[in-house]
Amino acid sequence: MGAVNGIPPRLATVFAPDAPTRVVAARLAADGHRTYLVGGSVRDAFANRDLGDLDLTTSARPDDIERAVGPIADALWLQGKAFGTVGARVAGRDLEITTFRGDVYRPESRKPEVAYADDIESDLVRRDFTVNAMAIEVLADPVLVDPHGGLEDLLVHRRLRTPQAPEASFADDPLRMMRAARFIAGFGLEPDVALVAAVEAMRARLAIVSAERIRDELSKLLQVADCSAGLWFLARTGLSDEFLPELNAMQLEQDPIHHHKDVLAHTIAVVNNTDPDDLTVRLAALFHDVGKPRTRSFERGGVSFHHHEVVGARMTRDRMSALRYPNEMIEDVTQLVYLHLRIHTYAMGWTDRAVRRYVRDAGPLLARLNHLQRCDCTTRNRKRAAALERRMDELERRIEELRAQEELDAIRPPLDGRQVMDHLGIAPSRVIGEALEHLLEIRLDEGPIDEVEAYRLLDAWAAERGITG
Repeated sequence: MGAVNGIPPRLATVFAPDAPTRVVAARLAADGHRTYLVGGSVRDAFANRDLGDLDLTTSARPDDIERAVGPIADALWLQGKAFGTVGARVAGRDLEITTFRGDVYRPESRKPEVAYADDIESDLVRRDFTVNAMAIEVLADPVLVDPHGGLEDLLVHRRLRTPQAPEASFADDPLRMMRAARFIAGFGLEPDVALVAAVEAMRARLAIVSAERIRDELSKLLQVADCSAGLWFLARTGLSDEFLPELNAMQLEQDPIHHHKDVLAHTIAVVNNTDPDDLTVRLAALFHDVGKPRTRSFERGGVSFHHHEVVGARMTRDRMSALRYPNEMIEDVTQLVYLHLRIHTYAMGWTDRAVRRYVRDAGPLLARLNHLQRCDCTTRNRKRAAALERRMDELERRIEELRAQEELDAIRPPLDGRQVMDHLGIAPSRVIGEALEHLLEIRLDEGPIDEVEAYRLLDAWAAERGITG
C-alpha cells in the first residue's frame, strides 16, 4: 500500500494548526526542509492505540535542526545529536527530531556509524519493520507514505516483516532481532519466515550489542500484557541463548516414566499471569524456576527439584547482574525467587509464629510475594488450584488478623542495642547482636513482649552463657 488519504482521528491534534509538530515543521520548512511524523505514533494511530512519543524525521541535518528549533524550544536535548537526533520540548510537548538516516554497526563495534539521507523513502527502508516504516508529512496534505506495505502488514496480514532483507536490517542493528519479539507479542503479529530464518542464522551477532540495550529490550517485552508469543520467539529461534541461556535450559525433555510439566511452558504461563505494570514481579516470574534444571532428580517414580529456589536465587542474581539491572531490583527479584515456595511450607495451617516469620522474611515485598505465589499456580487440576487459592486466602486473612493485634509489619526485638549494653554492662561487641537475635526469635515465636519481660529473658540468656558486665 503506497499512500492513503486521510489520517486516523487520534492524530488530529498532532496535525492541528497550532500543534508543536507543525510549529517545528514550519521552522524547518523555512530553511527548505521537509518534515514527517514517523514510526510508532503513526503505527499506533492506525492500530487505534494511545499515542506514545512523537518522532519526527526531516531532511535537515542535526546542526540545522538545533539552529531552527532552539529559539522556540522550552528545552533542548543534544545527547543524541552525534547520531542525528535532537530532542526538544515545544509548547509542553516532547519531540524527537531525527535526520533521515540509517544506523549501521561495524562487525566488531557496538557504536553505530551514522549515514544521512535526503529523502523519506531512503529513511524508511532502513527502519526496523514495515509496521514502523510509515510516515505522514506534517505540513502537506495528510497522505500516508508507506512504500513497504506496513499498514497492510499491521491490519490485514498481521505479519512482521522488515522493509529490506532481514539479514541487512539485522546487520544494521542486531537488537532488532530482540525487538521483533516485542512486536510479535504486543501487536499479535506472525513473524515472516525469512525473518525467523535470519534470526536463527544471525543470533550470535547480538554479542556486539551492549548489555544495557539488551536489558532494556527484555524489560519492554516483559511489560507487554501478553508477552508469551515474544518469549516463545526468543526461545525457539535460540536468540535467548545469547543473553538468557537459562530460558531454553528450562525446556526440559519429557520423560516417558517420570511425567512432569515442561518448566519453560509453566514459566511463560506464570509470567503472563503477573501484573505487566510491575517489572520486578515479572522478572521474578521469569526467573522463579531457573534453578530446576540444575536440581532435577528422579526418585520414587517421580521428579523433584530440591532446593531449586536457593539455586535459582543465585542464578537470578548472576544473570541480572550480567544484564546490568539496578542493584535494588536485583535484590528484590532475587529475594522473591528465594521465597516463592514459602506458601508450600505451611501446608498444615498458619500459626501466629509462621505468619510472623513469613511477614518478616518478605518485608516490603510482601504484597508482591503473595501475588507471585498466586500466579505460580498454572495447574489445570481444579481441586489443586482451589486448594492453593484457599491457602493463600487463609494466609492473607491471618496476616490481617495479626496486623490488627500487633505491629506485624515492623517486627523487631523488644529491646535495642543500647538497652542491652546498659543492662548487661558490656561494651559494643558481637554479643550484642547475638542477644538481639535471641530476643527477636522469642518475639517471632510468642508475639509482643513488654520491657520487664524482655529484661528477664535477657538476664536468663546472659546467665546461661556466663556473660557479666
